[in-house]
Amino acid sequence: MTAAEASDRRAEMRLGISSYTYTWAVGVPGRMPDAPLTAADLVRKAVSAGVACVQIADNLPLDRLSRTEGQDLLALAQSSGIGLEVGSRGLTAENLDRHIDLAVSFKSPILRFVVDGPGFEPSLDEVVSVVRGALLRLQGNKLLLALENHDRFKAEDFRQMVLRTDPEFVGICLDSVNSMGAGEGIREVVDTLGPLAVNLHLKDFTVRRAPHRMGFAVEGLPAGQGMLDVPWLLDEVGRNGRCQSAILELWTPPEPDLAATIEKEARWAEESLGFLRPYFP
Repeated sequence: MTAAEASDRRAEMRLGISSYTYTWAVGVPGRMPDAPLTAADLVRKAVSAGVACVQIADNLPLDRLSRTEGQDLLALAQSSGIGLEVGSRGLTAENLDRHIDLAVSFKSPILRFVVDGPGFEPSLDEVVSVVRGALLRLQGNKLLLALENHDRFKAEDFRQMVLRTDPEFVGICLDSVNSMGAGEGIREVVDTLGPLAVNLHLKDFTVRRAPHRMGFAVEGLPAGQGMLDVPWLLDEVGRNGRCQSAILELWTPPEPDLAATIEKEARWAEESLGFLRPYFP
């Protein structure tokens, strides 16, 4: 692929932020801020940051909004020119059905799902069965289901989830770090799942040896300051021409004080977006 072709493919992706860009500001169990960030706040941050979309995931559940709150959020996003993407976790038939409704109502082009949930770890065959049961609704609403590579399953397992259902309406939300929890590096994950990616989670990282020298620790960093080869990743994922958005996520290590952690997270988001914007004409 030429540099011009790669740029064209990247131009088809929207740069966005997520409720996992500002995880600490949204609230982590046991460390909740006095005034947690809301979905409407995220839309306003997207406007201020000059990005195109907001992915609102399971740490800020949209199904907890009242009907009026949901209508107000959609109106704010539309008047601001910000696209909304719906996300959830826990791929039961009931939860998937409910979030298809939400994705349609919020005019989300994709529905990002983490398979596992609290106390819920289905088998590969169970995942395929649930997704097959929802295919008619996905197809009828022209909605892309984006399954996020997470710790428990290998990349090939996620590939099978897509191939055994419907690759036209089921794809991958490709996270740049999660699969380390399954013992897989970014390059083998991209090799397996890149052609199926319809959504990308840009999360930079570093790997440091533990102080006692026995083992390593994986930590987040602002985009462009870690080990992630962002231009390579965007080019590889962009090859399929189907990846609709690249969403900045952050693993921000906490400070002793929550307010300082939230301030650090906001600073990292600003630095990251400053690095990423030139890649999205």
